[in-house]
Amino acid sequence: MRTYKPVCAVCRAGLGQWTKAAELEAVIQSSVASCKGCGVQIGLSQMRGHTAACTKYQEYIEEGVRTTAQNQPAIISPVPNRYTFTCPYCNCQNLDQDGLVEHCTSQHARDPRQVVCPICASMPWGDPNYRSADFFQHLKIRHTFSYDTFVDYSTDENTMIQEALQRSLLDN
Repeated sequence: MRTYKPVCAVCRAGLGQWTKAAELEAVIQSSVASCKGCGVQIGLSQMRGHTAACTKYQEYIEEGVRTTAQNQPAIISPVPNRYTFTCPYCNCQNLDQDGLVEHCTSQHARDPRQVVCPICASMPWGDPNYRSADFFQHLKIRHTFSYDTFVDYSTDENTMIQEALQRSLLDN
């Protein structure tokens, strides 16, 4: 069962009926801005791809992180991020689950390195040190759906099992 897109960025629930914002898309397609790293003028529709590859932009971001870290106390959330992930091969960041699967299969399908699955590592039961022998088969088998569709992270395992049993009794 694969979750359908689009989904709410906050709660990940399906948005159901929706229409494309054609006017907004036209504005994005026709708008140009400067890269904060290298200063090159680029269309907003290509900005994400440009900033992902622009080394000067990466330096700009790292400098901002260092400056912020020096001026403010670190805020570490006790809740792990289970919605965006970093590619274990090239460190491309802010990929949602589907984006990570698509990115890895299109960009790294021939990479033989054993890597830690960032999705599994973020789960309460995940081992952040386990390296999958066949990462792409793992993605295909384990990550064709979003765990957050089926799992309530604030509920303990025993409660979830009891709830599943109750639901199965109601279905019969």
